[in-house]
Amino acid sequence: MAVQSGAPRSLLRTTVRTFSHSRAAAASGTAEQLAEKLRAQKKLKPAVEIPKDRVLRRVQEYVQQTRCFQQLHPNVIAKVLKKGILYQNKEIVVINKPYGLPVHGGPKVKTCITDVLPVLAKMLDGMKAEPLHLCHRLDKETTGVMVLAKDEVIASQVQKMFRTRQVEKKYWAICVGKPEPEEGLVDIPIVEKEVESHQSHFKLTLAPNYRVSQEDRKLHKVRRNKDAHVAVTRYRVLSNWSTCSLLELEPVTGVKHQLRVHVAYGLGCPVLGDHKYSHWNKLAPQKLSLGTLKKLGLEQAKARYLPLHLHACELTLPEINGNGEQKIHLFCKPPIFFKRSLKRLKLEFPESEKK
Repeated sequence: MAVQSGAPRSLLRTTVRTFSHSRAAAASGTAEQLAEKLRAQKKLKPAVEIPKDRVLRRVQEYVQQTRCFQQLHPNVIAKVLKKGILYQNKEIVVINKPYGLPVHGGPKVKTCITDVLPVLAKMLDGMKAEPLHLCHRLDKETTGVMVLAKDEVIASQVQKMFRTRQVEKKYWAICVGKPEPEEGLVDIPIVEKEVESHQSHFKLTLAPNYRVSQEDRKLHKVRRNKDAHVAVTRYRVLSNWSTCSLLELEPVTGVKHQLRVHVAYGLGCPVLGDHKYSHWNKLAPQKLSLGTLKKLGLEQAKARYLPLHLHACELTLPEINGNGEQKIHLFCKPPIFFKRSLKRLKLEFPESEKK
């Protein structure tokens, strides 16, 4: 803006100084008011309530742990995995996979085991180490034995062992209900289908080769679903008490979610904390009996936070690059929440199974 030559320069300086001072004062006042407002809101905002009950506190801890994994730096997660190493040699590294940590990336997944394998390799074998390789996978909520290979050639060999069923795997699962008979084989194909409900979604389910006719109640063979996968699971009841049981599961095949689908839809005994396969036609928290809730010290409204009680406890590998006579036998103890649930539900391992 041009200034008339006749305008007193002193008046101009006074005006500018006054305008600048008033603007700064207004900004300062606004900032202070905003800060006071934020402090007031922070005081009014209720803090996260810590449950008084020990069980509810543990449930809350596992919910927070699952969310926390997605916020941690890969170096921190690598340290957690390193601390949980069960076995390692020149060819493989076997870790105890923690609850809530996904193996692969996907929607809403910021960090997974795959992302931290290069970091973990360097922690174990130096900065020039080749990234570790996945040999198989476990569900995000499943805990226990997981095998990693130190190079691509070994990874390919171990993956082939899994595909050709040379690897022996055993899981422990706390299930709602008790299967009849107490020991047997579930040999029912599995297929993925869309569930039509108020919230359309996809689930794996059974695709049996035989169905019982509603008219004559006789068994009739049906045409095999071309999209179904052969799925075979051995099971054995290790302990049972009232409303729940402890099962040993041995997957003969390796179909996605096979164990969870077979025990839920094949045996009618879903895994405790399996909210996905406890219902077919809806997405809802697992419905538990009053007796089970009482033993666990939970209300039904809090059952949605129950972790999946499925643990990969044992794995036996043929000797890698050997003559096949010696085997690598690996064992992993269940996590603390699994043990505590066993105690509350009065389930015990047989003497022959105690390690």
